[in-house]
Amino acid sequence: MCGITGCVGREQTTDDLLAGLRNLEYRGYDSAGLAVQNGEGVAVFKRSGEVSNLCERVRGTHLTGAAGIGHTRWSTHGPPTDANAHPHTDCQNQIAVVHNGIIENHHELRTELRERGHDIESDTDTEVVPHLVAEFLPEATSTEDAFRSAIARLDGSYAIAMLVEGEDAIYAARDGSPLVLGIDEGAHFLASDVPAFLEFTDRVIYLEDGDVAKLTTDEIEITDVDGNSVERSVQTVDWVPEDAKKGEYDHFMHKEIHEQPTALRQAIRGRVDPDTGEVTLEDFPEGSFESIDTVQFVACGTSYHAGLYAAEVLTERGMRTTVHRASEFVVNPPPADDGTLVVGITQSGETADTLAALDDAIERGIRTLAVTNVVGSTAARTCDDALFIRAGPEIGVAATKTFSSQIATLLCLIRALVRDTMDSADHDAELFRALHALPNKVEHVLETSRAQQVAHRYQTSEAHFFIGRHTAQAVALEAALKLKEISYEHAEGFPAGELKHGPLALVTPETPIFAIATGRNDEKLRSNVEEARARKAPVVAVAAADSPVSTVADDHLTIPSTHPDLAGVLANVQLQLLSYQVASLLDRPIDKPRNLAKSVTVE
Repeated sequence: MCGITGCVGREQTTDDLLAGLRNLEYRGYDSAGLAVQNGEGVAVFKRSGEVSNLCERVRGTHLTGAAGIGHTRWSTHGPPTDANAHPHTDCQNQIAVVHNGIIENHHELRTELRERGHDIESDTDTEVVPHLVAEFLPEATSTEDAFRSAIARLDGSYAIAMLVEGEDAIYAARDGSPLVLGIDEGAHFLASDVPAFLEFTDRVIYLEDGDVAKLTTDEIEITDVDGNSVERSVQTVDWVPEDAKKGEYDHFMHKEIHEQPTALRQAIRGRVDPDTGEVTLEDFPEGSFESIDTVQFVACGTSYHAGLYAAEVLTERGMRTTVHRASEFVVNPPPADDGTLVVGITQSGETADTLAALDDAIERGIRTLAVTNVVGSTAARTCDDALFIRAGPEIGVAATKTFSSQIATLLCLIRALVRDTMDSADHDAELFRALHALPNKVEHVLETSRAQQVAHRYQTSEAHFFIGRHTAQAVALEAALKLKEISYEHAEGFPAGELKHGPLALVTPETPIFAIATGRNDEKLRSNVEEARARKAPVVAVAAADSPVSTVADDHLTIPSTHPDLAGVLANVQLQLLSYQVASLLDRPIDKPRNLAKSVTVE
C-alpha cells in the first residue's frame, strides 16, 4: 500500500526523501508529502497526485535539515486531497507523523480528541496519532515514552514514523505493516521497502511487530512494547541499485518482463541439476516433508494464480491439494490436521490477507511455509519455513517476473514433497531438465514475439477471453488479470471446458479468444476453440507451432516446445507482452494503474 521513507544524518535530507518517494511510488501515488526538521521547527509540504507534484512544490524552498520523513499514499480513509496527504501534524505543528495501515478505532479516538479541544482537519485515520502524542508529551519522561503511550491506544495495523520539533531523530513503530531500517556511515534510513534507500546502503534491519525504534545520526535503538531493549540482526540485501531503476526501458513492467530469464536462472540456481534433473533445496533435506499428506496453497491475485498452477502439477502426482484465496481462508478455513502443510505465496511477504491466513494456520497448530521474494519479510519470519523465489526487486505494480519465479520455485517444492511422501520411481527428471532450459526459451519468446502486431489487431475489441486446460487455466486467469490491471479493458479467463457453460453467451465477432495450449489435452482445447469460431469469434493460439490448436486459429503467439508443465510459463510471457502492448497503444499509465498499489498491506 502506502510508502514511508525517512533519513537522519544526511546533509541533503530533502533530496534523499524525494528520491526515496520516487523509488516507492509503486506503493501508492494518490498523494505525497514530507516533513523536515529544519532547525526552526518541523516544515511540512504535501500535495495530492504523484510525487512529481510534491517535487514541484518543494523546488526553490531551500529546505534543509538533519532529519526528515516522507510518504506516498494509496487512499483508504478519505479521498486523495492535499488535506488528506501525509504527514499529519498536531495543533501546534510541532509533531509530524506518516503512517501505513489502518487504525480501526480512529473514530473513537477522533471523538475523544475533539471533545478535548483538538482540531482534526483531515478525513484520515492517521491524524489522531500526532494529537495523541501531543497529549502525552507534557507529562512523559521522554518523547519516546509519549510515542509509546500514543501507539498503545491504537487498534489495527500500522507502520508509523514521527518527527518532533527540536529533535534530530525519527521515532518509528510497526505492528502488522512493514518497516525496514537502512544503515550507512553517519546516517540511518527508514522505509516500508528496501528500494527507497537502496542507492545509499544495502545493510538493513527488518523491524518486527511490536518494535519501537529511535533513529539518530549516531545510533539506532530498538525496544519492545514495554521499553525493553531488543536485538535485531543486520542483513545484507543482495540487490543492487540498478535493479530498482528502469534503465533503457520506458516502463518497469517492460523491464521486468525482459528480466524473466535472469529471474528464472536465479530461482533454480543451485537447486536443479541440469544433467540428472534432480532437485536439491538446501533448507529442505530429504525427509523434510515425510509427514505431509495434504497441501493447502493460500495467496492473492497473481500469487493465487501461481498457486493454482502448482496445484494442478501436485494433484497430478497424487497428493491432496487445495488452493484458497487468502481473504476467504480466514473466514472459512478448510479442515486440517498434523499432515497438512499450508503454503503462503506472497511476493512481498507482507500481503495482509495472506499473513492473516498464515496466522490462522499457525494458531491452529498447522505447519506453514512461505514462498516469497523478500528474505526479511513478515511471512518469512513468522512461518515455520521459507522458500525464496530470488526474483530481485519488482517495481511495476503488475506482477510479471515474480509469477514465473514463483512457478519455478513451487515446482522445486513439489519435487521435494513427492520425494518425501510418495513411493514413485518417476523422479520427473525430464521436467526438471526442461526447467533448467526454460530461461533460454523465455529469451527466445522475448526476441521473437508478435505481441505488438496482435495487440494492434485486437486493441479495440469489446472484450478479451482467455481459455486453457490444466495449468493453462491458471495462465488464462493471470492473462486476463494483467490486461485488466494495466489496460482497463474487459478481460476474462476461463477453464476451456467452461466456455460453453455460460460465457459463450458473451462471445461475438468482437471478442477474441486467446487459446493457451500446453501440449496436454490440446485436442479437447481445439474443440472448445471450434465452439467459439462457430460464433465468429477470432481465435489467437498461444501454442507451439505444431499444436492442433494452431490449425484452427486466426492468429498465433508461438511458444517453443517444452515439457507440458512448463508451456504455461512461456505462454504467460507472450500474454504479458500482449497486455503491455495493448496498454501502451491505449496510453495507459502502465506502472501506476488506477486504484492499485504494489503491496496490499491492509485487509
